Amino acid sequence: MKVYTYSQARQNLAEVLNQSKDEEVIIRRRGGDSFAVVPKAREGSPFDVPGVKTRAKTADVLSAVKESRAKTSQQRHPRRLG
Repeated sequence: MKVYTYSQARQNLAEVLNQSKDEEVIIRRRGGDSFAVVPKAREGSPFDVPGVKTRAKTADVLSAVKESRAKTSQQRHPRRLG
């Protein structure tokens, strides 16, 4: 367990937060009150992204990706005029 004064915690907040991932961290105020710093567990996957509302169909998306890839390929490998 790691104990910080309020002033120490304020001056080293990033360290306090990182430390709380590995062990219990307590912050004590001048009046004697103590507070525990506990990391909150993530909800869901970090890859969960809210969807974009669109009327595009799967075929529309695939067509746009194919077109984009074709343009990128042409930019990377321009044809030589002979």
